Amino acid sequence: MTYEYDEIVEQQADITGLLLHHVYAPLIKDQHVRGVLPAPPATDAVRVVLGDKDEYAPGQLTPYEIPLRTGDELRTPHDVAALLRTVHTGTHIYPLNKVSTVMGMTLFTVDPTTVTPAPFTNDDWTLTLLRCLAASPSAEESPPARLCGFLFLAPDRLRLYVDSDEEDLPGITAADVRPGGALTALLAALASLLDEQRLTTTDTDDPHCARVVDLTDW
Repeated sequence: MTYEYDEIVEQQADITGLLLHHVYAPLIKDQHVRGVLPAPPATDAVRVVLGDKDEYAPGQLTPYEIPLRTGDELRTPHDVAALLRTVHTGTHIYPLNKVSTVMGMTLFTVDPTTVTPAPFTNDDWTLTLLRCLAASPSAEESPPARLCGFLFLAPDRLRLYVDSDEEDLPGITAADVRPGGALTALLAALASLLDEQRLTTTDTDDPHCARVVDLTDW
């Protein structure tokens, strides 16, 4: 197996991990992910099958083949989800050479250059943030900030309930954040921001935490 092939397989695995959530939660309206297929090696692609919840009949399922290479880069799992939301909405005309069959299903090969990806939703950003925070650390590591819960407060406001390993922060800290902000920077700095006194309220009506720190403008 070549390095390039290993790259594709790793990306297919990451895409599968992201789309698992949409087995239960619809990706688009009432459409769920009913399968993720590692496309044959020569295609450098992934195939995602969409359909109604609890649907099994091949004739009622629609697989889309999405190329993973874009120049020298690979499309991310989020890129694939965004393309799927567009191509499975409305009417799209495919050339005959982009329509085939696989396992009894009609397969459409997507040309990403002709598709405008759907925008990321707040729920998409929230899921990304929560997945990162909830990821299990290695056995040798103790996370500086452990996610113990969360609550949607508004379309652009999420409350994270975090347990810190700092002795001067006993109990649970609630951190209010904007899911669509600079997620990488927030994840890197979250533990060090929990003791920001100027952003902290200790007299809170939330019985699930000892304090609330407002990071929505951070």
